[in-house]
Amino acid sequence: MTFISRSRWWIAVTLSIALILVFTLSSSVFAALTGSALRQVSTDPYTNSTSQHQTEVEPDSYSNGSTIVAATQVGRFADGGASNIGWATSTDNGTTWKNGFLPDTTVYATPPGSYDRLSDPAVIYDSAHQHWIISSLAISNANGSPVGIAVIVSISSDGGLTWNPPVVVANANSGFFDKDWIVCDNTSASQFYGHCYSEWDITSSNDMVQMSTSNDGGSSWSAAQSTADNASGLGGQPLVQPNGTVIVPFLSTGSTISAFTSADGGASWGSSVTISSQTDHQVSQTDHQVASIRTEPLPSAEMDGAGKAYVVWQDCRFESGCDANDMVMSTSTDGTTWSAVQRIPGDAIGSGIDHFIPGLAVDPSTSGSAAHLALAFYYYPNASCSISTCQLQVGFVSSIDGGNTWSAENILTPSAMNITWLANTDSGYMVGDYISTSFSNGKAFPVFVTAAAPSGSGQLNESLSTVQAGLAAQGGSFVASAAHAMSFTQPHPSVLYTAF
Repeated sequence: MTFISRSRWWIAVTLSIALILVFTLSSSVFAALTGSALRQVSTDPYTNSTSQHQTEVEPDSYSNGSTIVAATQVGRFADGGASNIGWATSTDNGTTWKNGFLPDTTVYATPPGSYDRLSDPAVIYDSAHQHWIISSLAISNANGSPVGIAVIVSISSDGGLTWNPPVVVANANSGFFDKDWIVCDNTSASQFYGHCYSEWDITSSNDMVQMSTSNDGGSSWSAAQSTADNASGLGGQPLVQPNGTVIVPFLSTGSTISAFTSADGGASWGSSVTISSQTDHQVSQTDHQVASIRTEPLPSAEMDGAGKAYVVWQDCRFESGCDANDMVMSTSTDGTTWSAVQRIPGDAIGSGIDHFIPGLAVDPSTSGSAAHLALAFYYYPNASCSISTCQLQVGFVSSIDGGNTWSAENILTPSAMNITWLANTDSGYMVGDYISTSFSNGKAFPVFVTAAAPSGSGQLNESLSTVQAGLAAQGGSFVASAAHAMSFTQPHPSVLYTAF
């Protein structure tokens, strides 16, 4: 038997503890170490008995200068839509926030509007006209079944603090609309400076993608147009390059991540091209039962200061047996040719951690190999959990070299969320089909949903939060990789559902 002196034994133990700590911190950096205290920026004030209350889901955000505006569904209905869209605005780089709810929209708004519900909020700033714009899907429940009947926009001309009655972008008439998004051309040198572009799909026409253009700050809109190949899909997120070219990544009905472009200010739209095939692990879903949480591989798309497009989505191609999702990314400088898909290394392959619902931001003051990227997402530490055991967390990673290498993962939520604390829907418990991250003054502000145990009154406790002081993008040694993608005997395509 070999004996070790007490001093050598103590050194060995100390080194072992140090190695364990290094490994732990390199795998996941806890929020407490980053100072990322959370700030609740909005809460549900509605009391109508037909929807679930103290619920806010599906936020988007956008920043310009020192102003950040976020929008979210408030008072979620189980079968689609919400009592209204709420807004939260900071005019001092996220230090303080004001919030409210859009007027003249739903019958629950103040003053009330004519729509039964709203859904799918998206936010943009039009610098040419100095308008903040929130796009929404207007829903009718006149026949007892919710239908998306219009895409509307609400406009603020005072920095996102008060909002005008909505303007109709397009009416569905006898059709069924879904999943709107919006972007504006904010490059003053662009020949299409001040053009804003609205995107949505017609569910009743096989999810045919539609585009409309405004050149007057959102006050009026052109007739809807399809792409040259009548592309169909869901979740398009248009981007505008500095030269005015519009790139629209989306999830196609053919289970691919695809994109199409316009080079003439929205006068016409080209045919779609495939960015990548898409293989999606159905989150915590077994034996074809309803998934524990509502999620689909909708892309999160952003652009750097030079016009390079970045698209991130949830995908299982790197995991054996497609048993969990990673965050993956592809990039393009022209919207036509796209890079090989790379895995964002938040956790080790085979870790069993399931990542979903990404919210990507790219700092527009950076570009190329020095671009700063920030990515928030939800995840389950154990992909094989059940409704009773799944513990929902919010994670965050960042890059300062255009996505070549990434930081260790930060955990933003102070404690795990039980998914039964979330609003319930026909497609599972819901935090949203998307979340968002925006840069302001060099700091990233993820905007996401947090939940605590319901109160004794039976109401939920689900609201909109962000990181109080923002998060600095950080470099790291975790290298993005396109290697070791798995192939499957049986494909795992995503099946599109109605996403309002």
